[in-house]
Amino acid sequence: MNASCDLRGASLTVAPDRFPDPQHDLDANDAGPQTAVLAGGCFWCVEAVLRELDGVLEVTSGYAGGRAEDADYRTVCGGRSGHAEAVQARFDPRRLSYGQLLKVFFAVAHDPTQRNRQGHDVGNQYRSAIFPADDAQRQVAEAYIRQLDAAGVFAAPIVTAVEPLTAFHPAESDHQNYAARNPQQPYIAAVSTPKVEKLREYFGDRLKSRHGKA
Repeated sequence: MNASCDLRGASLTVAPDRFPDPQHDLDANDAGPQTAVLAGGCFWCVEAVLRELDGVLEVTSGYAGGRAEDADYRTVCGGRSGHAEAVQARFDPRRLSYGQLLKVFFAVAHDPTQRNRQGHDVGNQYRSAIFPADDAQRQVAEAYIRQLDAAGVFAAPIVTAVEPLTAFHPAESDHQNYAARNPQQPYIAAVSTPKVEKLREYFGDRLKSRHGKA
């Protein structure tokens, strides 16, 4: 990760608290927890944002998009594995819908208009991507991207890829919950912490802390 990565304003044309809700979403059901796999640059940052949301039960940093034998940090950082640094969020759809999870992903967690990079983190391992668990998630993701583009929410077109999920591979243990365990690390202080602060400012009513949960 490059500590000079600057994602302060992304390319939003509206304030995050005016970010559109998905017009097409999945209904809450009694099927139990669901999972979402999302990639938006450094997985430390996306994980730190999603962990704070009420309804998110667990977040795991890892790799998606490539082969199992290439799913390790050193190989993925080489940029030729096909993997993206990704997170798998396990969530309760009765408390947080898939569409609302995507809303935070697009509004706060990363800049979806940067192709194969986030700031100075460059390479297709840092690409913006959604890996749907099923066709229903795919339809919501694709519809939301079209909706945001049509609304001109970003100053440039969204380049987020919607890719088939063949497998999610958890990253090494030292990458899990990295931001919370290393708040003074330069990259975390410069890039991850501002994202979390933006989440708390604009989506405070959606946080675990607001709902009395750890």
